[in-house]
Amino acid sequence: MNLCDERELRPLLERHGFRFSKSMGQNFLIDPEIPAEIADASGADKSRGVLEIGAGVGSLTAELSRRAGKVVSVELDLSALAAEKFQGLTPIVCANLPYNITSPMLEKLILTPCFQSVTVLLQKEVAERLAAPEGSGDGGAFSLFLRYHMVPELLFGVPRDKFLPRPKVDSAVLRCVRRTTPAVDAADEAYFFRVVRGAFLLRRKTIVNSLAAALPELSKDSIREAVRACGLSETVRGERLTLQDFAELSRLLM
Repeated sequence: MNLCDERELRPLLERHGFRFSKSMGQNFLIDPEIPAEIADASGADKSRGVLEIGAGVGSLTAELSRRAGKVVSVELDLSALAAEKFQGLTPIVCANLPYNITSPMLEKLILTPCFQSVTVLLQKEVAERLAAPEGSGDGGAFSLFLRYHMVPELLFGVPRDKFLPRPKVDSAVLRCVRRTTPAVDAADEAYFFRVVRGAFLLRRKTIVNSLAAALPELSKDSIREAVRACGLSETVRGERLTLQDFAELSRLLM
C-alpha cells in the first residue's frame, strides 16, 4: 500500500474510523517523495537509531526503516526510550511535528544530549525563524537557545498541498546537528539565558529598556554601561545581538 496516495489513504482511514484532530495538528503527507527526502536529510543510516515523534500512518516511518539501524516511533512520551532502544547506535530524531507542540518538543529534544541530530518538518515561518542568522533581526530567544546547542540548517520547503487535510500554511524541513561544545562560553549558563530571554521581553524596545524590565535588580544606568562596554549602541534591540554579544553582556551584568 502506498501510504502517501490519497486514493488509498482515505479508504484506509475510513475503514478504521479515523478522524483528523485539529488540536493534535494532524496532517498526513500525500506526496511520496517528501518522506523519502526527509529521511535522506536526517542522515539516517544503519549506524543510527531514529526516534520518530508522531508517526501518523507511517509514511515517514517506512522510509526511515529502509535506512536506519532501528526506528522507534512514539507520540509524545520520550522518557528513556533512547537509552533503552538504541544501545550500540547513535540516536537521532526525525519527525513531522504537530504545529501546536513545536517549541516545547524541540526544547526537550535540544536538552536531551544523546540525540546527535534532529530533523523535523515544521511550519515554514517557524523553521525560517529558527534558522535565522544571529543578529539578523529575524530570530528570537528560542532561535538563539537552539544555536547555542546545535547548528540549524533550513533544507527545503513542503507546500501545503502535499498534506491531507490541507493545512493553511506551508511547511519546511529543518535539520539541527548537535555541537560538541556550546557555541559560546557562557560563564553562567542559567544567567546567560536569563539575559537572552530578557532582551526579547519587550521586543520592540531597546535592549536597555527590555533588560531593565526583565532584570529589576539592576539599574538602567548599569545596564546601559554594560551595553556600551560591549561596543554596542544603547539604542540597539536584542534581536541584533549575537550569541557572543550576549555572552559578553551577561558577564558584565552578573
